[in-house]
Formats: sequence, C-alpha cells, structure tokens
Amino acid sequence: MDISVQKKLLRKKYIQQRLSLSPAQWRSNSDKICQNILDSEIFRQAKVVLSYFSFKQEPDLSLLHQQDKVIWGFPRCEGNNLVWHQWQWGNELDTGKYNILEPLADSPLIDITLVDLILVPSVLLDRTGYRLGYGGGYYDRMLASFPCQNTMGIVFDFAYIPHLPRESWDKPLKYICTENNLSQSLEIT
Repeated sequence: MDISVQKKLLRKKYIQQRLSLSPAQWRSNSDKICQNILDSEIFRQAKVVLSYFSFKQEPDLSLLHQQDKVIWGFPRCEGNNLVWHQWQWGNELDTGKYNILEPLADSPLIDITLVDLILVPSVLLDRTGYRLGYGGGYYDRMLASFPCQNTMGIVFDFAYIPHLPRESWDKPLKYICTENNLSQSLEIT
C-alpha cells in the first residue's frame, strides 16, 4: 500500500479515537501531559517556548500556557507557512485557517533564534520520534529549517505507536510526551 494512503488511514483512525475520548478523560489526560512537561528539566530551563492551541481534541496545554515564567509563541498560518507570534494567557485570539485559534496578526513576532523548546501537536508519534500530523506539511516545513533542536511531540498514549510509515521529508522529534511519560525518542538505526 502506498505510504500516503497508509498515513491517511492512520490519521483518520486515530483522530476518531481521540475524538471519542470523554471530556473528563480528555481533560485528565491533558492535565497529566502538562504536569509531565512542567516537571521536566528541559521545560524548567526554557525561556522561549513555542506551543499550539488544541484542535480536534488534541492534548490541551492550557495549564502550561498559564505559566508566565516563559515567553510563549503560537503559530499563525500565513500561506503555506507558520509565523510565530508572542501570546500571553488572557490575550485576545483570532480564528484562523482551518478554524484553529491564533494570536492576533499584530502580536509581536517571536525571534526564532531564541526558541528553547517547541511543543509539536501530533496525530501519532512513533518510538523513534517520527510524527504524523494532519497532512498539510506545516510543521514538516518548519522543522526542516528551524534552529531549535529541542522538539517535543505531544500525543495521548494510545497514539504513541512502535513505527510509522515515513517519507523523505519527515523529521524526527527529540522528545515525546504522553500522559504516562516524557521520554527521549529512540535512536534511529
């Protein structure tokens, strides 16, 4: 079976599974993920962190976003790229492309050379750090040239699987965080 077809089928299956979580389970698992990140050395040392707003019942990181010890950056879709803007808890948001929340267009830009950690939304992650997103390639394009190497994929544990089909443009993430664990991805052999 063609890799793109495999990815499409996996994406559909795991998004449906995520959407089937009860609100209470989604909230509980999201809060556990936030606690794992808060307890990590990499987060404690970070000063500038890129994150995301939950979409289609992705893990919700709003408990983290209330931490004012870091400068938070969130993406706006502009053309085929993500542009990163500063945002603080309580600031106004826009609804952007794909109905995903975004900082306002006039919010200050993030200096990407100062980013210490990137929290990456994912549909699926595998043990070697490869991710499956929604298929638009926004994060793949960004990660291909981004100066920060501290990348952390965020998924619920049921979406953390042994192996994903991959293509030449797929880039592995350094860390993986679920409600059960935060770990470094396995070495790629």
